[in-house]
Amino acid sequence: MTTHNHPYHLVEKSPWPITASLSAMLITTGLVKWFHYFSPTLLFTGLLAVSLTSMQWWRDISREGTMQGLHTFKVSVGLRMGMILFIVSEVLFFFSFFWAFFHSSLAPTMELGGTWPPNSIVPFNPFQIPLLNTAILLASGVTVTWAHHAVTENLHTQAIQGLSLTVCLGLYFTALQAMEYIEAPFTVADSVYGSTFFVATGFHGLHVIIGTTFLIICLLRVILAHFSSIHHVGLEAAIWYWHFVDVVWLFLYISIYWWGS
Repeated sequence: MTTHNHPYHLVEKSPWPITASLSAMLITTGLVKWFHYFSPTLLFTGLLAVSLTSMQWWRDISREGTMQGLHTFKVSVGLRMGMILFIVSEVLFFFSFFWAFFHSSLAPTMELGGTWPPNSIVPFNPFQIPLLNTAILLASGVTVTWAHHAVTENLHTQAIQGLSLTVCLGLYFTALQAMEYIEAPFTVADSVYGSTFFVATGFHGLHVIIGTTFLIICLLRVILAHFSSIHHVGLEAAIWYWHFVDVVWLFLYISIYWWGS
């Protein structure tokens, strides 16, 4: 930064945007090939390419923010605002699912028997696995806040412990939801109830997997001492994202699992 008269980060030339775009195209075309020709090879190639690109892109960003000192105060503010706007877009994304659910559940049509859930649907008991998953995510919110506080207080060991517990709870939640899907008495093809249920909870499950990956990256960076008490934007972004996932699950549990059953 000593060669510039401004506090902004002018990004160097990078191959990762173009490789990420090509990898995403491989995934979409791979999905089409899988659906039509039952060959997942191209899909797995795209997933591998996205994973490799993500690892190297994140490596470069971590290096720029940690080793090279390119993430100044103004850059950090921009990164935080970007994450906030991203989370707002995710809120609107899930709002569409809740709109679809309440549109169908508040005024069920004659095709559904005029009742909700439809007569042919046996819903989940909200006080079994769904309630356990709620407790797991609430506990993970506590542990990730503990980790954040530990980083701000320069408590390295406690930060590692808090993030490790959060990652374990996220993996536990994903395993329980997978088991719930396997044992589900209805499918995504069972009326609008099945489609709204699996799309809403499935996308939330995908966000849990993404958030868990985000926290695993942050855990590795904490172990490598990349964060300080005054500079840990990446960890803050992961924690904000995880709290968003927690709040969405509470709405899902109350509306779809409890009220909707």
